[in-house]
Amino acid sequence: MLVAGINRKLFITITGFTIAHSVTLALSTLDLVTIPLPPVEAVIALSIVFLASEILRGNRTGLTYRYPVAVSMSFGLLHGFGFAAVLGEIGLPEEEIATSLLFFNVGVEIGQLLFIAALLILAGIVRVLWKKVARRPLPPALWQPATAYIVGIIATYWTIERIAGF
Repeated sequence: MLVAGINRKLFITITGFTIAHSVTLALSTLDLVTIPLPPVEAVIALSIVFLASEILRGNRTGLTYRYPVAVSMSFGLLHGFGFAAVLGEIGLPEEEIATSLLFFNVGVEIGQLLFIAALLILAGIVRVLWKKVARRPLPPALWQPATAYIVGIIATYWTIERIAGF
């Protein structure tokens, strides 16, 4: 949302992520590609640190701002391997692997869209409350960096935690 904006590009970016993770999820679930999970989890967390860093720099000519769909899809490729590990633990019915993968991916897409909708509602509530209390609009220069710092700090912790677990 902070990079793609709240428009059609956001939904294309989310769908790009889903398409990309669908590819690696299928490849991994079908045992066509095998990657050890600990490094994948560390790189997933590091990708979030990268995104937070890009937002904090605010360089609109940077890779993430110029090509949000491509960046999102590359992150989706990583996340697909992570999702495959979760599905591997749960297990899929052997006779319905294709259908199970399809519905899992549709569920992830719906979940992402619902999460974005919840964030938009929360942001709207915060904006209204801020305006009532401060008697002026909430400036993006305040909430965007704060959000990026919070996400970046959490993702940095996850990165260190996952690397330490090797």
